This record gives sequence, structure tokens and C-alpha cells, in this order.
Amino acid sequence: MTISLKVLAPNQNVFEGEAEEVILPSTTGQIGVLPGHISLVTAIDIGVLRLRTNNAKWSSIALMGGFAEIESDEVIVLVNSAEIGSEINVSNAEQDLKDAKQVISKFSDSEKSPEKIKALKEVSKAEARIQAAKN
Repeated sequence: MTISLKVLAPNQNVFEGEAEEVILPSTTGQIGVLPGHISLVTAIDIGVLRLRTNNAKWSSIALMGGFAEIESDEVIVLVNSAEIGSEINVSNAEQDLKDAKQVISKFSDSEKSPEKIKALKEVSKAEARIQAAKN
């Protein structure tokens, strides 16, 4: 048995295909999905979706937050944006991480400004892209 997986962003259909197993980065932790999983709707965090195809090969997709619905061996992931791991330029992602960390270093540890929160989010995005590209 397989799971039908769709990963959709506002501007593109990121992935559509079959998988034997899907691991989602929910806001409450990772969720593993196998055929026959109970129906569920969950918020998706910035992180890496992993999927295993029928040839036992794992693939990764960097997700930038959204929602997922699991129902009847179908997983639909609606995200703000996403990138297939094999298509990510690692050096660009590493530069983005370096730039975001440089911005964060300008703020004090206790500061809660919108600029610092945005920079922390950019760090998470860059880390997810790097992780997806290297898996």
C-alpha cells in the first residue's frame, strides 16, 4: 500500500506522487504517516518533510510553514513555500544562514523586536533548506 502525497504552495505544485512513508514537521513535533493513518489536520512548522518511495529511497522537501491534512491514505500539505531538497543550492542556503545569523548578532539576547523575530525565522528557513539539500 502507498500514500498519495501532494505538496502545494501558492505559486506551484511542489510535489505530487506516491510514497510508502511520510514524515511531517508539525508544530508539535514530527509526525510519521503510514498507509491507514487516522484522519488528522495539523499545522506544519518550518522544517523538512521526508518521504520514502517504493524503492526504499528517501527524499526531502524543505517546508516553510502551513497545514497538512491526512485522510484515507492521502496527505495534502499546503505551505507558504517549499523546495525539493535535490534542487536546493547548498552554498546559497549556507550564505542565507550566515547573513541571518549576522543580523541576529546585532540584537541583545533579551530583545524581542520584530526585526529579530524575522531574522530568527530566516535562520530556521535556511537551516531547513540546508538539511533538505543534504539528505
